[in-house]
Amino acid sequence: MTLPKFILGDNTDFPEAIFVIHTEFPRFIINLQDDEVDWLEEFDNEDQKELESEMETAINEASDFYDREVARYEDD
Repeated sequence: MTLPKFILGDNTDFPEAIFVIHTEFPRFIINLQDDEVDWLEEFDNEDQKELESEMETAINEASDFYDREVARYEDD
């Protein structure tokens, strides 16, 4: 199965939260309500350096993805 790079998620137990799941390395879930990130990867020291350089870009892409998706719903 091929997954999209980003997936939107919600949960009635967290009614104010908006989750974006990043399915490529480094995999993570971000709650856009408070920008809390939960990493779905185990990182060693080498990965940590790569993660730091890519983290900001990936989180910005997640926010942009959400904005694009919301705009598409509003256009319908």
